[in-house]
Amino acid sequence: MRKTLVLASAVAVLASCKKTGDTEYIVSGNVKGIADGKMVMLQTQDETGMLKSVDTVKVQKEKFVFEGKAAEPEMYLVQVEGVMGKIPFILEEGEIDMTIDKDSLPLSKIKGSYNNDELNSYKQKGWEVQKKMIKFQQDNMAKMELAQKTKDMATIEALQKEYTKFQEDFIKQNDDYVSSHPKAFISALIIEGMFNQGAPDIKKIKGYYDNLDASVKNTKHGKKIKKQLDELGKPVAAVKELKAGDMAPDFTAPDATGKSVSLKQSMGKITIVDFWASWCNPCRAENPNMVALYKAFHSKGLNIISVSLDSDAAKWKGAIAKDGLTWTQVSNLKEMEDPIADAYGVKLIPTTFVLDASGKILARDLRGAELKEKIQSLLK
Repeated sequence: MRKTLVLASAVAVLASCKKTGDTEYIVSGNVKGIADGKMVMLQTQDETGMLKSVDTVKVQKEKFVFEGKAAEPEMYLVQVEGVMGKIPFILEEGEIDMTIDKDSLPLSKIKGSYNNDELNSYKQKGWEVQKKMIKFQQDNMAKMELAQKTKDMATIEALQKEYTKFQEDFIKQNDDYVSSHPKAFISALIIEGMFNQGAPDIKKIKGYYDNLDASVKNTKHGKKIKKQLDELGKPVAAVKELKAGDMAPDFTAPDATGKSVSLKQSMGKITIVDFWASWCNPCRAENPNMVALYKAFHSKGLNIISVSLDSDAAKWKGAIAKDGLTWTQVSNLKEMEDPIADAYGVKLIPTTFVLDASGKILARDLRGAELKEKIQSLLK
């Protein structure tokens, strides 16, 4: 009886030490070198993908505190006034400690909750691959620029092939993590991102989703995965499939300046309709090939019109500038619910259609060397 009372007392003491109740959070931050009165903003994305501030506090003696309620885990950002960049973390029930390195945000430390501890571990492993990838880019930047300038497709393709190995390392890291962490919120985010791969393995994604703990399945992101799987599980006959010989549907959409542009007015002797998005890694990896192709064949009659399935205008425009995409770019900013994608039956990206001058589809889903060979044969 005495042992039972001692155990009960110990549990009561532990419970009394907990500062947060159900669904409540306390984010305690420490940021050295920031003056009193500087603002710290807690931000998240709204339904359109735009950032919004949900709370703002002031720095006092190099510290700040956010308090509130979080019904479920979600990715948030902290922005410190006067500091370049934002600190991503998972806002969830409990006490979260944040030590911010204002001079090097990647060195900032977030701990105190299960999902943030897991995020730290996941990011650390990813950083090891990323360092190798950055070194490869630095070592080969001049080589790639020269190859693009001289239209040396063999060198471009060889460098792209080497670069793809890093993407394979990231994919393996994600597979290993999701397989072994069914209760981690990050697993849902990783699975969600798998739909953006060039040719998503739906069977694999479903297996990972089925293995998730119920607590993760019931989050907003878990439910989104379920919805996507249900949509992709619909009979293929329900999806319109355009093929060679069909006429490409005309469309009109805003370009990056807001001006309405149609397919009809963007046509060349040969036209590529390219479906992509800033968040699609395979699309971004293919962009250097598209840039080289456009430079090589635009003067001979090739036009390209890219349809972005983005929802964030700033990220879309940023990707256009960073990747050097100088041809026509349009987007309705509706992601996979874009009416142009629906008219073309596009469910996965990147997807390309090659059209003749009349708008007839000559080929689809060609990339890299295959696409170059096709365009070269058509513009002899």
